[in-house]
Amino acid sequence: MKQLKLAVLGLALAAGPAFADGHATGDAAAGEAVFKKCKSCHSVVDADGEAIAKGGRSGPNLYGIFGRVAGSDEDFGKKYGKSLKAAGEAGLAWNEAEFVAFTADSKKYLRAYLDDKKAKSKMSFRLKDEQAAKDVWAYLVSVGPAVEASN
Repeated sequence: MKQLKLAVLGLALAAGPAFADGHATGDAAAGEAVFKKCKSCHSVVDADGEAIAKGGRSGPNLYGIFGRVAGSDEDFGKKYGKSLKAAGEAGLAWNEAEFVAFTADSKKYLRAYLDDKKAKSKMSFRLKDEQAAKDVWAYLVSVGPAVEASN
């Protein structure tokens, strides 16, 4: 289990700098099509309340997910699972690498990230196709707030 955690963290750390500026490697247009699978639970609603992608409410709003600490959307609040909140408290912030790994198998990911074989996830859906997950990430970044360039 520790080897899996180290592998996941190693990949995320290695990829992190490549995505520090909000760069996404996927195809946003393809991601918009794939996101239709996610809409049964998630929506994308901007800060002004405008729905970019209307969807369900059993999952958090994914607007502005880039760089967000896991489990920290105040509007979703107490609906987050304990393990996801713990991951956020341990430093998990969403970037492409973390998102792709999480969406492939959220329970397995959280168990590795937290080094806790009892960790659970409330997200049962799995997006096992890595390219599709990268495409969804690209879509979410493209419809989110502009990522400010750091000087």
